[in-house]
Amino acid sequence: MLLVQSVVAFFATVAFAVLFQVPREQYVYSGLCGSAGWLCYLLVVANYPSPAVASFAAVIVLTMMARTFAVRRKTPVTIFLICGIFPLVPGAGIYYTAYNFIMGYNDMAAAKGIETIKIAVAIALAIVCTFSLPAPIFRKLAGEKSR
Repeated sequence: MLLVQSVVAFFATVAFAVLFQVPREQYVYSGLCGSAGWLCYLLVVANYPSPAVASFAAVIVLTMMARTFAVRRKTPVTIFLICGIFPLVPGAGIYYTAYNFIMGYNDMAAAKGIETIKIAVAIALAIVCTFSLPAPIFRKLAGEKSR
């Protein structure tokens, strides 16, 4: 099941890359970021049932991959990061928060809304933490010689 979901995440990320007008030669790398992030999310949520913690770990992995691919492919990191984060964005959580609120289920709306905010904050913190790491780390991961 993990493999199937990872493959679906790969193709969903590539489809988003097409919509985002990413250059064709970057599709596979964008898909790998999305697939790896989703696989990490699934592995963490299976062992520690917190979507916020799983999202944090997954975004750390995919941001590190995105930065490494950006150095290796000499491409802006946003191409890989924005596409790769696509499977992890809590769009359904936002939808269900609004739905429950409109239907008058305020307790359910509040619970879903708080969970969605936790996930969004976890995603933002993971990106900030990974971008605070020095660039030479990613040059080394990408196999470039130090300057």
